[in-house]
Amino acid sequence: MLRGVRGRCPHCGQGKLFYRYLKVEPACRSCGHDLDRYPSDDGPAYFTVLIVGHVVIVPFLILCAPLIWKAPLQILIPAALAAVAAITLTALPIIKGAVVGLLYALDINRADAHLHTADPASEQPARPRARVPS
Repeated sequence: MLRGVRGRCPHCGQGKLFYRYLKVEPACRSCGHDLDRYPSDDGPAYFTVLIVGHVVIVPFLILCAPLIWKAPLQILIPAALAAVAAITLTALPIIKGAVVGLLYALDINRADAHLHTADPASEQPARPRARVPS
């Protein structure tokens, strides 16, 4: 996971994990490991919202409560939104790298998607419907 947090290939630790802000390299340029097989789609966004919401916003509200009630809204709202946006956008690639590293460590890939679904339709073949007499 630490290699992913640093934005490096979880297999060799040398190649870059991202070729854009959140786009995972299809394959590591150093070792050729297939990085596209790790499904880190929505998990990093959920973890980022959870962490920023609990670790940043709650302490801010507790520590700055007297300031919040006295500050003008024209200053407070843009400042708070800018701070939360900056923290979120900084944390998102770090958390996505950690998720890719965790998926690598647990050997979970896109081929295992059928094992991790809660959709009962994908587990059982469809049965024909009984005809209702009219």
